[in-house]
Formats: sequence, C-alpha cells, structure tokens
Amino acid sequence: IGRAGRDNRVSFHQPECGMPVLSSYLTPIALLIGSNIFMTTAWYWHLRFKEVPILHVILISWGLALVEYCLAVPANRIGSEVYSAAQLKTIQEVVTLVIFAAFSVLYLKESFTWNQGVGFAFIAVGAYFIFHKF
Repeated sequence: IGRAGRDNRVSFHQPECGMPVLSSYLTPIALLIGSNIFMTTAWYWHLRFKEVPILHVILISWGLALVEYCLAVPANRIGSEVYSAAQLKTIQEVVTLVIFAAFSVLYLKESFTWNQGVGFAFIAVGAYFIFHKF
C-alpha cells in the first residue's frame, strides 16, 4: 500500500509507483466526508420510510455504518500523521455538520434556518481556535 517511514509507520500518501495521490492533509478530509455521508444516511434515511419495520431499519443502518467505519478508521490513522487527535475530531465535527445540513435540506426537505446557521458559525469559530496556535 505505501512505504514504511523511519518510525515503521506506513505512509498512505505515497504509493509504490511514486505518483502522489492526495496529500496527507487532504486524504483524511476526503475519507471523513465519505464516512459522514454514510453515517448521516445510516442515522436519518429511514425518517422518510416510517413504514419500514424498525428491525429492518437497524440492519440496513448497521450495513451503512460498517462502510462509515471502513472510511473513518483509515481517515484517523492517516490523519494522525499530520493532525492532532483534537484537530481530527474537529474536522470530523465540521464535516458532519456540513453533510447533515445538506442532507436535511436535500433529502429530508427541511429548511435551513438562520439560528442553525448561527449555531454552525459558532462551531466554526471553535474550530478556528482548535487549529490556531496562540
């Protein structure tokens, strides 16, 4: 998959052929976007299908969550090369909010309200403080 570095960690950002894929900074974000699409779908898809028995909903959601984990775990492993755990969690939360906002408007047909926008903006300000060194 990748070359082992001097500390024996595997680097996923340089394949054996030498062609760069996404950078160590972007790969975890791309994987977290994918994982959050699956997790948001796993948690909320069934709200439009209330006639589906809850056991079926749980089993389908578990399947979606498995895909989410298959993306989130490598995102955090790869991301730990360049981000702290707090930064990775912050990225995940911001991505979650963006994906959820889009999902709720596009799939659930709910409106995005000004107070949700303000709340999300406060979270974005918090993310700024996580990444900024004083």
